[in-house]
Amino acid sequence: MEVSLTLPCYNEEGNIKEVASKACTLLALFADTPEGTSKYELIIVDDGSTDRTPDIIAELIEENPNIRVIHHDVNKGYGAAVSSGLKNSKYKYVCFVDSDGQFDLAELKKLIDLIPDNDIVIGYRTIRNDPFYRILNAKLYGLLIRILFGLKVRDINCAFKVFKKDVIDDLYIESDGALVNAEILIKAKKKGYNKIKEIPVSHYPRTSGKQTGANLKVIIKAFAEIFRLWKKLR
Repeated sequence: MEVSLTLPCYNEEGNIKEVASKACTLLALFADTPEGTSKYELIIVDDGSTDRTPDIIAELIEENPNIRVIHHDVNKGYGAAVSSGLKNSKYKYVCFVDSDGQFDLAELKKLIDLIPDNDIVIGYRTIRNDPFYRILNAKLYGLLIRILFGLKVRDINCAFKVFKKDVIDDLYIESDGALVNAEILIKAKKKGYNKIKEIPVSHYPRTSGKQTGANLKVIIKAFAEIFRLWKKLR
């Protein structure tokens, strides 16, 4: 199986080495081919980090030729990082997971096992280990997406998704912020990619680094992006 995994990151010096190393170990196991070679790539998108993240990524690349990096000169936003990785993936199945260590990467195999029979496989967090205000904001956000676009999924912003590369190549992703998850699913369904499978995944508290999703500017930008997309697609 040929798999491309994107890790979007911004100032994740405390997490990126462990997450990337674990990802490569797992990808090598379930990307094995009959010929004995592992066809996988790990794309780390450094979204303008100002800490030691770029240096750590450089060390990882020296250790493993299956790792490559896309550097954004400035912080362009979460959506831009996700899009850069997905669009530059080269293998048949493409996926992304946040690099903050809050997901169990071993569960990625559950999603990848299902992707041959689906267009998209997405995780939903059975228990979300985030502060209450983030959970409340996510519920309101999800309700608004459902009202405006009719998109009915359990956990829109769960950063644990797998796609067929053909699906991603068929989409024009515009969002550079938090709307990217919803935009991909909305546009995919409009294109007729309706075989979307949802499965439960684990979620753990962040132990290092700083969350940016609850930043007021990020929230305002996300809601502004929602209405721009709604105007464009209505």
